[in-house]
Amino acid sequence: MWKIIPFAVIQSILLCGGQVFLKFALNRMPPFEWTKAFWMSMLTNWQFAACGACFALASLLWMWIVKVFPFSMAYPMVSLSYVFGMLAAIVFFHEEVSMMKWAGVILIVLGCFLIAK
Repeated sequence: MWKIIPFAVIQSILLCGGQVFLKFALNRMPPFEWTKAFWMSMLTNWQFAACGACFALASLLWMWIVKVFPFSMAYPMVSLSYVFGMLAAIVFFHEEVSMMKWAGVILIVLGCFLIAK
C-alpha cells in the first residue's frame, strides 16, 4: 500500500501551507476584534485567501484518500503535516529546532512508513 505515500505527502504539504499562510495573514492583521475593520482586513488579505485555498485543496484530496484507502492507514498519515510544519518553522519563521524535536520527526516518518507497509 505504498501508493498512499505520495498522496499523503501532498495533502500534508497543503495542510502545512494553509497554516503558514494563516500565520502570515494574521501577522499582517490588527489584533482580533469584532469590528468591521478587522473583518475587512481579513477579507482583503491575499495570504488569508491562499490559506483558504490550501485548506480547500487539502480537504478535497483528503476526501479522496479516505474513500480509496483504509482509514486505519490514511488517518495516521496526517501526522506527516507535523514534519512539514517543522520544516516551515525553520524556513519561513526562522525558528530553532532542538535535537529532541528532530528525533520526534524521525519517529513520525518511520511510523508512517510502517503503517503504509
